[in-house]
Parts: sequence; C-alpha cells; structure tokens
Amino acid sequence: MNKLLLYNCSQIVTPKGSHIKKGKEMDEIEVLQNASIYMEQGTIVFLGPNEEVLQRLGADSLAQIPGDIPVIDGAGRAALPGFVDSHTHFIFGGYREVEFMERLSGVSYLDIMRKGGGIQSTVNATRSYGEDQLAADGRNRLNDMLSQGVTTVEGKSGYGLDLECEQKQLRAMKRLNETHPIEIVSTYLGAHAVPLEYKDDPAGYVRYMADVVMPRIKEENLAEFCDVFCEEEAFDIEQSRSLLTKAKHMGFELKIHADEIYNLEGGALAAELGAASADHLLMISEQSIQALAESETVATVLPCTAFCLNKPFAPAKKMIESGCGIALATDFNPGSCFTNSIPLMLSLAVLKMGMTLPQAITALTINGACALKRGDKIGTLEAGKQGDVVLLDYPDYRFLIYHTAKNIVHTVIKNGQLVYKKEES
Repeated sequence: MNKLLLYNCSQIVTPKGSHIKKGKEMDEIEVLQNASIYMEQGTIVFLGPNEEVLQRLGADSLAQIPGDIPVIDGAGRAALPGFVDSHTHFIFGGYREVEFMERLSGVSYLDIMRKGGGIQSTVNATRSYGEDQLAADGRNRLNDMLSQGVTTVEGKSGYGLDLECEQKQLRAMKRLNETHPIEIVSTYLGAHAVPLEYKDDPAGYVRYMADVVMPRIKEENLAEFCDVFCEEEAFDIEQSRSLLTKAKHMGFELKIHADEIYNLEGGALAAELGAASADHLLMISEQSIQALAESETVATVLPCTAFCLNKPFAPAKKMIESGCGIALATDFNPGSCFTNSIPLMLSLAVLKMGMTLPQAITALTINGACALKRGDKIGTLEAGKQGDVVLLDYPDYRFLIYHTAKNIVHTVIKNGQLVYKKEES
C-alpha cells in the first residue's frame, strides 16, 4: 500500500470544504502549527498536530513509526494544498516575441490580430508542428510549473482551428496527462479566433465547430470543457451562447473568455449558462458582477495578462466584496501572457489588485479546483482529498508574497507521492 507521512511542518495552511468560496469566505483559511499529514493510496487519511498524528499511527515518537511508512521531514517549512492553475494555453508551436515588442511600441493587441498576427500567427506555427514535438515542448513547460507548486493545470487547444490540429493539441495533452505528475484538465477552444479559411463566414465556422469538430472531440474523449473567446474581432455574445449551448447538450462543461478587452456581458452569459468559470473580466460590468455573485460560476482573474498587456487589472477586490468567488490563474500562452510565474501572479494579486493573501491562496487552490469541477477532490488539505501538497522554503505562508515574486517552493507531493524536490545548493 502506498503510504506517506509528511511530518512536523511548521504550518499547514488550507481552506476547508469542497465548494466555491465567495466573498468574505475567501479569507477563511486554517493555519495549524507544528502539524503533520498522513496519506495512503494517494489520499489524505488524517492530519493535525504532530502528537495527534503520531498517536493515530500507534506511535509515541517518530522513531516508532512502522518501517513501511516513508517520512518526509517538514521541519521549518509551511505546507499548502497543491496549486491549481485553472487557465493556460501551454500546448502551442512558435513564439511571438516580435509582437510583444510591437505592443510595447504602442500597437494594440486587436490591431495585431487584424493584420494577421496574434492568435493566427500561433495557429500557423502550431499546424506545422508534429504531435511529438508539441508533447515534448509541453513536458518541459509542465516541469517548470511543477517546480512552482502546480499540481493540477487546465490546458486549452485553440491554436489549430481545424479538426486535425485541434485533435493534435488535445492528444498531446492526453499523452502528457498519462505520463506527467501534474494532472491535466483539457479544454476545447476551437472558438479562439475565426481562422483565415472562414474569414468572411464566421457563422459558417461556428457551424463547422458544432457539426464537425466538437462531436469528434467528444467521441474521442479528448476534452472535458468547451471554451469560447467572447470578444470583438472574435465571437459575439449570440455566437458564444449558441456554441456553448450546443456544447452543453453534447456533455461538455463550459468556460468563457469574457469581457477582456471590451464589455460584451460575457460574465453574465457564463452565469446564465451555468459555466464552471468566466475568465479575464478586466472590463466586467456591474451587471455581470452581480450575475456571477448570484451563481456558482467561478470568476477567474488573470493578473499576469493585464500586466503583460499593460492594461488595468480586473476589479478583484470589488468582485469579492460583491460576493463573487474568485480564482487566480496564469493564462500562460505565447502571445498576450508568455509567463507561467505563480510568484509573480500572487504578488500582483495582493500588491496591485487589493486581494488579501488568504484570498489569493483560496483563489489558487479550492476556487481554482471548483473552476475545473474538482472541488470535491483537490484544493484543500483535508481527510478524503487527494494528497496534493506544496512545501515552502520558509516556515510561514506569508513568505509567498513577502519574498516578492520569488519561487519559494521546495517540495511537491502529488497523489501522496514525492514528485519534486528543489536541488540543494
């Protein structure tokens, strides 16, 4: 039987429960001092103060622990739930460093898209890559995520915009999910942009996705979620509603890229359709804030994207005060946000968006899990949840932002197994 004892952590820091945390509840985290976690078969069996955990294992001291239970020493280190990055585009071909410099010189993101750059540029590159190359590059990116404490990640397609390449991206993710420690949740995002082949017929592209691509994706079980970029120059509110309604009938869970550059009331649409999450929300309206607050849809904010685009941040503090449940994710992609830095994201959330550190931790753990419909399995450190644990270099969780924008993850445990440990210098 697979067993593991994480012993004598300086702190165990965790939200509690399996539901989306909304409003003031996002500040409610438990902090246990000098505590341990015992896991079997990848699941947390019990946790608590050191003496209590030893007693439940029938021991008076660490030396009396049965020899078949491996022990990880948590002394001097704070433990948190594995981080959940619930919005990324980590499978892609090519890079867009030239466009990044163009944006710095004042060219807008939409202007770059209009002249054939942006998403279409990555589509062209991704179509030229083989599945093996996409998977190899994806593995390297996952390794970097793991070293920052990410134990579950969502990955989107959307850089193919045709059946073959969308399948290729999703198959690469499926292969990685079977072989890499990080759990990968796959999302079909064919509605990322209108491809050149349908430049003059966006309605025809929506029909193509609904009639040709999505049934094949579902038949091959390549994606759990369906997403749409609801935005000017992409898909309007009615096209988004139509496509997502069809996706829901096919059995997909729903997500929406909403209200990023212009307010189209995508947040309200997400709530209306019962989407798992509405993501971006830089330009969200009062109406959409209220709709999300009254729903079970997670409002996922992506501070690194606003930072890289030099745009105002989503009004996270206002949304929390209004009763929304916020998740934090990186939006790692080759265009608008070529960073997967968890430390930078946490620092921006607290220092620039007005979130408290407990809110940010909740947003990166249980609310990220709820944005992936996994709140019953991951996102907290409690009996019955998966043994996904992050150990920090420091004894207090507040070092996550005090050591600003620095990766301080020392050890990562996934499904009760040690999967990463920082090399000692």
